Amino acid sequence: MNTESTQVNSWAYLVDGLRTPFLKARGPGNPFSAADLAVAAGRSLLLRQPFAPSQLDEVILGCVVPAADEANIARVAALRMGCGPGVTAWTVQRNCASGMQAVDSAVRHIMAGQAHLILAGGVEAMSHAPLQLDAPFTDWLVGLRACRGWRQKLTHLRRMPLPRPFPVLLKGLKDPIIGLSMGQTAEHLAHRFGIDRAAMDAYALASHLRAARAMREGHLKDEEVMLADKSGRVQAADDGPRPDSTLEKLATLPPVFDRPWGRITAGNSAQVSDGACWLLLASPRAVAEYNLTPLARVSPAAWAGLAPENMGLGPVHAMARLLAEHHLAPQDVDAWEINEAFAAQVLACQRAMADESYCQTEIGLPGALGEIPEERLNVDGGAIALGHPVGASGARIVLHLARLLARVGGGRGVASLCIGGGQGGAMLVENAA
Repeated sequence: MNTESTQVNSWAYLVDGLRTPFLKARGPGNPFSAADLAVAAGRSLLLRQPFAPSQLDEVILGCVVPAADEANIARVAALRMGCGPGVTAWTVQRNCASGMQAVDSAVRHIMAGQAHLILAGGVEAMSHAPLQLDAPFTDWLVGLRACRGWRQKLTHLRRMPLPRPFPVLLKGLKDPIIGLSMGQTAEHLAHRFGIDRAAMDAYALASHLRAARAMREGHLKDEEVMLADKSGRVQAADDGPRPDSTLEKLATLPPVFDRPWGRITAGNSAQVSDGACWLLLASPRAVAEYNLTPLARVSPAAWAGLAPENMGLGPVHAMARLLAEHHLAPQDVDAWEINEAFAAQVLACQRAMADESYCQTEIGLPGALGEIPEERLNVDGGAIALGHPVGASGARIVLHLARLLARVGGGRGVASLCIGGGQGGAMLVENAA
């Protein structure tokens, strides 16, 4: 779309959005690369629009671990989706909030009058996270290439260390500053706020039951597109929700991050998943020109930093900033989506928001931020049930929140995530109806 106009816009509109089903990560045997997932969701979304893909001003995609042959995966996906060489594309990375960062960048460009139509979202194929060789073996390989003649090579071969490959994904889930994994930071919050294993498992069970109900009632259907692999096998829906889960089953799972005494298990943590999600964002001018029907209005995100060991509380800090910027109180918000990295993390956020001492000393508020009513938080389940493809989750919760508000008639909602490294992001979504 022609972007000669630099008129500042009061809002960016979320016009439409689609995501793939979120699929459990199953290793390299998964048939879909990250670009495959992004193209599957984006192509279907663009095909139902009244404008050509080449009319987009830009494409922005969040991704944490793109494959080596998908560098600047946003550009790879844009070209494969038929946007044409003239549509610029760029990739962003803000750990778990990469998808929200992409949407935030699009919103800011539109509000500044720098663009009118942007496709933004996130993707991750955690199944395809590579293995990396340890440093001694890598150094040995470099030395082997430097050898001259067969005698020197034979001598070097005799000194070959045992290769010890390790998953890049596990390395990436460990904070390099404090030396703790994301799960260990959740254990820290559980201890700090007195959250026991029973409360975590109860929250996890509720996430599965809510997601299963949402699927059964068709509340996720409008935001998903079917996937088909090369063999013709179709994946039509998320495969993470377990409607047959029980507290008794969850109680049998061993701790993962702090054995044997820890409380965080695979059952009360987000599932490692593959998936993609796109949002189509437009200016008021584009809405009028193409006769688009906005689903929601979206504001720029609020970002906040905090100590890495407390990273799970990032949503509290970001939401406090967001609410202050918009002169809102928690009771003014009709629906909340807080990404479920861990049950302990969401429960800790709830307790911190209601804790006067925490809000005063850690955030600088005059008192407690307030409480989120249970019936307004993650009403259709979250990442514990649906999965958490890290690059995509930020976009998913914004899209789902917009559709939820349209469904229940709510006026405004807040989507938020914790971010590895000690950050939080939050975005205000308002019903456009």
